[in-house]
Amino acid sequence: MGIESMNSENRLLKYVAAFVLIIPFSVSVTAKPPENFDERIDEVRQKAGVPGMAVAIVEQGEATLVKGYGTRKLGGNRPVDEATIFPTGSTGKAVTVAGLALLVDKGMIDWDDKVIDHLPWFRMYDPYVTREMTIRDLLVHRSGLGLGAGDLLFVPRTNLTRKESVRRLAHIKPATSFRYGYAYDNILYMVAGQLIEEVTGQTWEDYIAEHIFAKAGMSDSTAASEPRFAAENRAFPHARMNGGLRGAGDQEMLDERDELGRTAAPAGGLALSARDMATWLKIQLAHGKMPNGERLFSEQSSKEMWTPVVLQPIGDLPPSLAAAQPNFDTYALGWDVSDYRGVKIVSHGGAVFGFQTVVAMIPGKDVGFAIMINSEDGQVLRGMMSELLDHYLDAPKADWPEKWAAFRQQRIEKGLELLKSAQAKPAKVGPSRSLDAYAGEYVDPWYGKIVVGRDKQGLTIDFTSTPRMNGRLEHYQYDSFVTRLTDKAIEPAVVTFSLDAEGAVDRVTMKPLSPIADFSYDYQDLLFRPVAAKK
Repeated sequence: MGIESMNSENRLLKYVAAFVLIIPFSVSVTAKPPENFDERIDEVRQKAGVPGMAVAIVEQGEATLVKGYGTRKLGGNRPVDEATIFPTGSTGKAVTVAGLALLVDKGMIDWDDKVIDHLPWFRMYDPYVTREMTIRDLLVHRSGLGLGAGDLLFVPRTNLTRKESVRRLAHIKPATSFRYGYAYDNILYMVAGQLIEEVTGQTWEDYIAEHIFAKAGMSDSTAASEPRFAAENRAFPHARMNGGLRGAGDQEMLDERDELGRTAAPAGGLALSARDMATWLKIQLAHGKMPNGERLFSEQSSKEMWTPVVLQPIGDLPPSLAAAQPNFDTYALGWDVSDYRGVKIVSHGGAVFGFQTVVAMIPGKDVGFAIMINSEDGQVLRGMMSELLDHYLDAPKADWPEKWAAFRQQRIEKGLELLKSAQAKPAKVGPSRSLDAYAGEYVDPWYGKIVVGRDKQGLTIDFTSTPRMNGRLEHYQYDSFVTRLTDKAIEPAVVTFSLDAEGAVDRVTMKPLSPIADFSYDYQDLLFRPVAAKK
């Protein structure tokens, strides 16, 4: 995300947004959903103000619950049902990996092939990394890129092609050494999608539609935008944006066409229904075997997908959530591998604007579930996920939705305090030049061009690679300005102009204004230089 930061709150939302959990366990009799589950999930949904939700539960190869709750959009009267499609964020990474697995099973590629063997024009910033990067490396977040590096190439949208975005990787400087450690990224899944196109001759969207969705009988789902928008039975996005920062305030409906740039769809651009989620759960639980008995991907590929590759850092949760604190956390091919209450778990997360999803599987018990919402209230997902896991693991009830809601509220309040503190006392100094001196065109090697304009009201800014990402620059202090963008859903940034010895703008840097902005707004990675020297 979609969508769906690595300060603890945004990392939480990222992982909560599209979670898949797999817990090897001894097989037992079907446990069935919790008693009065319908009432409980609707109670939690309504209390959190989530317009609509869809749930799928699969036990021992059979769907025991596939149902919708609430409405497709705020104030509407069309109910969510088992066929309503929801964008599902980074759960799509697992589908992209499955697409690659089909090619591995056919002998067309290998997980440890060098990327340049299939994309000869592919380049990373470091020539050594270019030579050594494998397909496996694309999928496990150990490239050396910083957290979310390059996400502004598609967040919140873009006019670039996927191939052009992949080409711009050559200009993104690494944050650490290659294979040194873990830092979540989306852009390398873009590369994986482009690799599928180069190997098969089909776009990633067409390939996934034909070889995954059609073959598996997932007839509601789509990998492309227009079929999603053409589907009558679709959920609409919602978020809270009028409370001082994103996540606070009143629930409101977003413009569904202001989705993440589709170039990054291989990282999380799918839309699925609860009915199709149930099918996907069955396939995952059967290690690649479809309900009709045929195989989607091999058991060996399934094993590869869930084999840990790189360690992840473990964040600290408060005492009230201590039972959810993992003892270890690793990353495999498109999956997190950690533990819950001491039990091994395979998981993933992600979000797209206005939607979040949670999927969970307990293979040893042959149980899986998925919950999708058409809002960004991730505490609902994390709470119900833990509640269902506890049910199937025979753990005591712990009021998880309420605990996660309290934790999220504390994070929001802290973010508002930090934001208020940062904005409270700007120095009444500057700007040091006339506004005309800041106007001009500036370019960053990987993002591209911004245009700073000057009109009667002051300065304007236009991020030219991102449609409708434009607005005003308001003086903050010294030579720093704050973006006031036309699209209120886009995170504002502090824009700082650095001057050379002669007083001309030498460089432009940025940072998010909100202290808890999603990590995909990686303004801090930008370094703009004037396109032409100004006097």
